[in-house]
Amino acid sequence: MTFNNPQAPRAVVMVRPQHFHTNPQTAGDNGFQKMESELSPGQQAKIAYSQVTNMKTTLESRGVTVHLFDDATTQTPDSVFPNNWFSTHAGGHVAIYPMYAENRRLERRVDIIDMLKAYYRVQDVVDYSGLEYDEIYLEGTGAMVLDHLERVVYAARSNRANPLVLERFCSHFNYEPMLFDAADSSGLPVYHTNVLMCIGTEFVMLGLDLIQSGKRKRELVQRFLDSGRQVIGLSHQQINQFCGNAIELIGNGKRLLALSTTAAQALTEEQRAILQQSVELVPLDVTALESAGGSVRCMLAGVHLSPR
Repeated sequence: MTFNNPQAPRAVVMVRPQHFHTNPQTAGDNGFQKMESELSPGQQAKIAYSQVTNMKTTLESRGVTVHLFDDATTQTPDSVFPNNWFSTHAGGHVAIYPMYAENRRLERRVDIIDMLKAYYRVQDVVDYSGLEYDEIYLEGTGAMVLDHLERVVYAARSNRANPLVLERFCSHFNYEPMLFDAADSSGLPVYHTNVLMCIGTEFVMLGLDLIQSGKRKRELVQRFLDSGRQVIGLSHQQINQFCGNAIELIGNGKRLLALSTTAAQALTEEQRAILQQSVELVPLDVTALESAGGSVRCMLAGVHLSPR
């Protein structure tokens, strides 16, 4: 097994929230978000803080490097999902993205970019955030799921995945765009592609029933099969349990699949067996954070840069 795997990073960036709560500015198009909770805001924030802390500890125990930042502001309820505002790429490239919700634009942090420059070889930073003034958005590796091996970007059309800026990203970073339409169980366009698709080195987990065009669905499946991957179809119910919102990582010289305990429990025995042929499953309890409409993949910004 190779330790230098373009698809599976060995380091991640996380943000630990101090005042976590579900974001009213994103509720309109995020069908996975739950605004009501039996917990008080203080209880929810306390549990979220603890779950992020435990997640860091678990990942580090498996050999993954975790760069953890604390967010003390009350103005950024979704700061725990940093993969939406920046991404890193082999060759020393970093991208910064235009965000749909106004309060999410406050999540962008100079200190995180400075850390990347200090610990990794960063050649350039491409900043698309100015496109927000034109109401054009592309929310990072939430809106895009990247196949780093085949150089393809998969993206479901939504308020947060504008085709124009997607084309610009693909031109800058040398990817082929593959756009498609997807809708959740209530018929709402899927707000982020990474809730319905996870691309690993040897497998793809994909909510096939959410893809609206039969022709496009067949094309996507064929692309994955041609790349030598096994395709694991996920049901609507499994997508709602965040089975698609997982990420492959490298730790202690082997491939890991970080996913939530919610997702792990929703997988069938057959699906688990297929996955365990190439990865070790690492379930992480992020139940409090999933109320915001995202899960483990959203919480981990992979570092695809060479260390200094």
